[in-house]
Amino acid sequence: MRLSPSICLSLSVSIALSLVPAAPAQAPAHTLIRAGHLLDVHSGKLLDAQTIVVTGDKITSIAATASTPAAAGDNVIDLGQLTVMPGMIDVHTHITGNPDFDPYKELTATDAKGAIDGVVNARTTLLAGFTTIRNVGASGYIDVDLRDAINAGEVPGPHMLVSGPPLGITGGHCDENLLPVSYHQVSDGVADGISAVQQKVRQNIKYGADLIKICATGGVLSKGDDPQASQYTLEEMKAIVADAHRLGRKVAAHAHGAQGILWASEAGVDSIEHGSYINDEAIAVMKKNGTYLVPTLYLEDWMLEKGSLPPFYHQKMVDVSAVAKHNIQHAMESGVKIAMGTDAAVYPHGLNAHELDVYVNQLHMAPLAAIQSTTLNAADLLGWSDRIGSLEAGKWADIIAVEGNPIADVKLLQDVKWVMKSGVVYKGTGAK
Repeated sequence: MRLSPSICLSLSVSIALSLVPAAPAQAPAHTLIRAGHLLDVHSGKLLDAQTIVVTGDKITSIAATASTPAAAGDNVIDLGQLTVMPGMIDVHTHITGNPDFDPYKELTATDAKGAIDGVVNARTTLLAGFTTIRNVGASGYIDVDLRDAINAGEVPGPHMLVSGPPLGITGGHCDENLLPVSYHQVSDGVADGISAVQQKVRQNIKYGADLIKICATGGVLSKGDDPQASQYTLEEMKAIVADAHRLGRKVAAHAHGAQGILWASEAGVDSIEHGSYINDEAIAVMKKNGTYLVPTLYLEDWMLEKGSLPPFYHQKMVDVSAVAKHNIQHAMESGVKIAMGTDAAVYPHGLNAHELDVYVNQLHMAPLAAIQSTTLNAADLLGWSDRIGSLEAGKWADIIAVEGNPIADVKLLQDVKWVMKSGVVYKGTGAK
């Protein structure tokens, strides 16, 4: 069969083009962050005149500025007067809530309002230098939707791992106890008995939860329960943890009382939140099991100074505040692993770094250990050590900068000057 001249011409052109060497792909542009100092959170050392090279959303390399020239097209950000470090992590927030505990306001709050508050609070938290948070409790799965909106670039905010509705017993800290029986009001996460709690774990995961939050004891900002009293039984908590871990989710347990702390750790939870009445027996079990403690202590200072609580909340806040710091300092000094959490929403979002000041200047934790609690330790608790927690090649470009050395004065972290998350600058030089 003879080919037509036009087909022959087309084939000849195609063959000729295929033999032409392809133009070399243009190297992607980088962002070069020229830092006056860089804090190594592993050692506490300050490295002078360092350049962090960022490509896309990740750190490509870190080297001395003198040996890191800029190429054509690179974006250079001069932070020569600042100290850079990893973005901070808060592992206990309620990003969709605000500190208003008037019972009428609580009862009239809607999920729609919570979603709006979450958008505002997420931005505030990010600009305060917290590039990752763990949200441990939100009704209606609104924290799931907020996480997804942030990931899609629709609103600014930190990376989020979220729990959805916290699990709790009927009448306990995670239930709704402000209304009379005629309303038959029950919170989203209430479940009693092994089969019921298993169903709730699976339901939360179905609707997008990254982790499971449970209430192992009573709480402070709830009516009719006792912070020292255990809520879930050991058997119920074991069932929760077994299902969650099998399905790839960690478990955080709200626990003030010593018995609830001990049972939750024995059940295999990954972290104890608050820990106000922790004792030596609970400390020993937590150390044996490698359970993290997430103190939330600045809220006590803020609440007693500026808070306005109904009497049935206020007295519990006074009682817990009288013992929590002493007990938690003892746990810290005994070697329990600490990850920083704040309970932000009990006090205004954006003040998260005040928690570190409490650790250092009231509980006498070493400044580097405090900073590690909001970087390396927090990343480990979240299971994200390969992504966040330190400035290293291959990790997300989550970077903040302050004036001075935060090891010398941890209060500097309350005034973050520059924030980058996933390679995008949100505050300071280069922000859009």
